[in-house]
Amino acid sequence: MSLPFPILSAEEAAELVQDGQTIGFSGFTPAGAAKAVPAALALKARREHAAGRAFKVGVLTGASTGKSLDGALAAAEAISFRMPYQSDSTLRKQINEGKVRFVDMHLSLVPQNVRYGFMGPIHWAIVEACDITAGGGVVLTSSVGASNTYLRLADRIIIELNARHPSSLLGLHDLFEPQDPPARQEIPIYAASDRVGSPICVIDPKKIAGIVMTDLADETGGFDEATEVTGRIGQHVADFLAAEMRAGRIPPGFLPLQSGVGNIANAVLGALGQSRDIPAFEMYTEVLQDSVVPLLENGRCTFASTCALTLSQESMKRVTENIDYFKRRVVLRPQEISNHPEIVRRLGIVSMNTAIEVDLGGNVNSTHLMGKTMMNGIGGSGDFTRNAYLSIFSCPSTAKEGKISAIVPLAAHMDHSEHSVQVIVTEHGVADLRGKDPRERARIIIEKCADPEYRDMLRDYLKLSLTGHEPLSLSLGLAMHRAYLRHGDMRNIQWEEYR
Repeated sequence: MSLPFPILSAEEAAELVQDGQTIGFSGFTPAGAAKAVPAALALKARREHAAGRAFKVGVLTGASTGKSLDGALAAAEAISFRMPYQSDSTLRKQINEGKVRFVDMHLSLVPQNVRYGFMGPIHWAIVEACDITAGGGVVLTSSVGASNTYLRLADRIIIELNARHPSSLLGLHDLFEPQDPPARQEIPIYAASDRVGSPICVIDPKKIAGIVMTDLADETGGFDEATEVTGRIGQHVADFLAAEMRAGRIPPGFLPLQSGVGNIANAVLGALGQSRDIPAFEMYTEVLQDSVVPLLENGRCTFASTCALTLSQESMKRVTENIDYFKRRVVLRPQEISNHPEIVRRLGIVSMNTAIEVDLGGNVNSTHLMGKTMMNGIGGSGDFTRNAYLSIFSCPSTAKEGKISAIVPLAAHMDHSEHSVQVIVTEHGVADLRGKDPRERARIIIEKCADPEYRDMLRDYLKLSLTGHEPLSLSLGLAMHRAYLRHGDMRNIQWEEYR
């Protein structure tokens, strides 16, 4: 390939980046994340630090990334601030120690907040592509994330041209940016399969500082096999949605599904795909995982709109080897569109996400352990939950071998309020909170979702706290959390000890 752009090594590209600059990287999960240049930046940071010089950069992405980006940069202590979502253990530790400033943000807001100038200038866009034209036409790889916005707004651009992803991905993407207020109009997507943008991202070729040639697989792993607990959660969700159809509250043609990331989400989709009571369905979601590939192949999922193909290498190979088939059934969109509240509400999405803990009021914590320790971030769950036709949160009822209950009197941190959360599912059952007042919600969550070992404890709390509209005791609301921090176990709490 002959291109009118400098061909650089990853190390040469890293030398162009200066301390204190902000970089918009490709990547939404490890899918499509830049790999070679951030790893080289980490090596540069180590050299600079060894020489007594400062070197840290601001890191913006679509969501989480892989070990060569977040992992390498965090290990080299090269990140000054991070936005909007992460899942790397080293970076998480630095965030919780206050060494890295972390801005947790709804994923749909990231591109527009960057456009509005809220996050400051974007000095560099470092983006993975599978093809590029001499005129600056970029074909992205296995995700979009916020890459199109970073490419347009960045002062300068470095492209990682990755041979591992074939140029035949052209046509998989649908790149669209809405106008900013006050000129914004509706986004004309009326079905999951609608296309409204361009298959390529066209950028000013003068901004391209260089091309880095790579041949690197996405650093995505497979998911665990369904356990008894995740299998029961998945079956509960499938049975609940089938009952909603029989009751006439979901149309007979079903509604598009959104599913979060992880083993529970994978198990839920697997159960829905196997259920004879659920018709073939579409997805309008932010991530496609391994479980969706066979559903697309066998027709159980008829179309999937997403932001990223977060697939194991085996599943990704199945997609690329039959790319014409999948291009008729899959579209990759920017996160601003895949997660857009307007579209979520218009299409009537059934959202399915994972909680860390749920309180008796129906409030959900999906980000912080014990109220203060950041896990990954809110991600796209809020984009979908608040605007869904039906919002579902699921989680195992306990953690740490039963020492922690996921059902608590008061969530130690709240990401999704009782006003947005409609259904809670654990391995024990389904709590349908629609139309329930606070006292009813508390009782049904205890009886349907709490682990039996914790139900009497939670019933006792309810008796002590029913003095107002909300079942809340200011002195006892966080007592189970305090018991865990004090004794390493929430069980057998004595409420009087915490009054």
